[in-house]
Amino acid sequence: MAAKVFESIGKFGLALAIAGGVVNSALHNVDAGHRAIIFDQFHGVQDIVVGEETHFLIPWVRKPIIFIVNITLRILFRPVTSQLPHIFTSIGEDYDEHVLPITTKILKSVVAHFDAGELITQRELVSRQVSDDLTE
Repeated sequence: MAAKVFESIGKFGLALAIAGGVVNSALHNVDAGHRAIIFDQFHGVQDIVVGEETHFLIPWVRKPIIFIVNITLRILFRPVTSQLPHIFTSIGEDYDEHVLPITTKILKSVVAHFDAGELITQRELVSRQVSDDLTE
């Protein structure tokens, strides 16, 4: 009697594991800062761009192709010479290590308001916004 119960539990567990594997292979995550296009085995590359979230795709028929959205910032900086004593006493000699990481956060916050096309066509506006936020 107990053997039949354990056998049926084993069969149920195996079926559950297989179903879980199929569902898991159908879910795909697109992480923050990434975009994906969908490749379909029958229709090729789709005209769909998906953003950051979990997506359901038919396993072995559709698969995401992930693109990383990457932006870099180059900053040429020079402290105001008349402010050097104040900078040294308030921040220290390694002021660049304290101040410059903030610029990356500001860049990300400004860029988040524009799509890729706008970043190219409205470069002056983006640059002015980054400069204003840095000054602030």
